[in-house]
Amino acid sequence: MDPERLRQLLGDVSRGKVAVDTAIDELRDLPFRDLGFARVDTHRHLRTGFPEVVLGQGKSPEQIAAILIELGRGGSTVMATRVAADAASAVVAAVAAAGLSPRHLSVPRVVVVGPTPPPDPARGIIAVLTAGTADIPVAEEAALTAELSGNRVERIFDVGVAGIHRLFAQRSRIEAAEIVIVVAGMEGALPGVVAGLFAKPVIAVPTSVGYGANLGGMAALLSMLNSCSGGVAVVNIDNGFGGGHMAALLNRRRAGTS
Repeated sequence: MDPERLRQLLGDVSRGKVAVDTAIDELRDLPFRDLGFARVDTHRHLRTGFPEVVLGQGKSPEQIAAILIELGRGGSTVMATRVAADAASAVVAAVAAAGLSPRHLSVPRVVVVGPTPPPDPARGIIAVLTAGTADIPVAEEAALTAELSGNRVERIFDVGVAGIHRLFAQRSRIEAAEIVIVVAGMEGALPGVVAGLFAKPVIAVPTSVGYGANLGGMAALLSMLNSCSGGVAVVNIDNGFGGGHMAALLNRRRAGTS
């Protein structure tokens, strides 16, 4: 359930606008709702500041839609990641039929239900960098996650180490950011370079982009874990959501907001 919606409900109870029994009905599904095939965590937004995210991979369109509908009814903007293009249209149609407002973003392969919240002006900018164009889908998942958490995001793509001058040309934009997410495949060198140039926390996201010895992203992951530059934290391979969520949590703490 959306914290603001809960706050309004409790305020209406205290002012006598809503009966206690009505409020109990509203809160009946906390902390989770059992759908048989999934136990939907309707309480996660209250606990962590961000609602449950549905991993579309391995789920049928019907399962994805049912979970999104249950989460969306709580008032929060919710998302499903890794939704294949052939499943997305069925998911969007089913969620829309339930009276919600879904949209499919093809590049990050995400279905979002609800509006993007306005950015909190008290929070700094989160910059999302990619080494190459092929890293953009993972970067867009990270950027979208940060935006749905109420952050301003600056996208800076295709600035990898093979043409390091491209990174230097974006120096002022990176300097203006509070936190930097760096998404890279191949040998995964870019996060260490960025951390060595800027006094910013760097969240490194390795991708599976690369030729054979990239080993599906393992080469980039190990390179980032072994970075000699300080201030680099690493999430899992292709985990744009994890990078975006970590940046949002850090940015919220630094701004002193909840």
